[in-house]
Amino acid sequence: MAMYVEGGRTVVAAHGDIDVDTEATLRLGLREALDRSITGLDLDMSAVSFCDCSALRVLLELRQQALAQGKTLVLRTASPATERLLTMTGTRCLFTTVQSEALQGDSGSAPHKAESRRPGSCEDRAITDLRAEVEQLRRAMNTRPVIDLARGVLMASFQLSPEEAWGVLVWVSQHTNTKLYQVAEGVLGSVDGHPLCEHMQQQLAAAVAAASLEEDPQLPLVDSANPPDS
Repeated sequence: MAMYVEGGRTVVAAHGDIDVDTEATLRLGLREALDRSITGLDLDMSAVSFCDCSALRVLLELRQQALAQGKTLVLRTASPATERLLTMTGTRCLFTTVQSEALQGDSGSAPHKAESRRPGSCEDRAITDLRAEVEQLRRAMNTRPVIDLARGVLMASFQLSPEEAWGVLVWVSQHTNTKLYQVAEGVLGSVDGHPLCEHMQQQLAAAVAAASLEEDPQLPLVDSANPPDS
């Protein structure tokens, strides 16, 4: 990450991958740059090759900090990866339209423009949607290791492929109205001597039999990289 001063603003250029591994470094660098700036930050993200919700979380946090300091955060340029993330999450306007209008107005009216937003505006909807997405991502990160362990138990116990074991977990989840991670916890618990309830045992047996025989067309084909609500 490189930065330089241009007028009363600090220009920050990010590059490479921005994900959960680099999130902390990005947050620290941008916070320091914001504190040292006079009117705010201009971001150059044209060299960012990959970014996920971790990057978006940092940008939204930084935007709130900038507004609290009477400053602005503007996205000057964006790579295709950055553009796609902002467009998909509906947050593009937070770093272009709203901020640019504040910068282009009179210095005395800029804070008013940045802060005056109507209920139900693009900003409100975007923040609400983002909070829901971040919560889903956090839940997935917390439950995925348990699900992967349970899948490994099924693979070892019933000689299933990774895809078949995943399908079995999803089947049991859907047919017992139980969240996926709870099914996974039940499978792991059974290894430690805590048997599944009768209904879940029946569905697990049916799903394993269907997967082994490859005869049941209703066995769900689900992408394990994009699991249902866990």
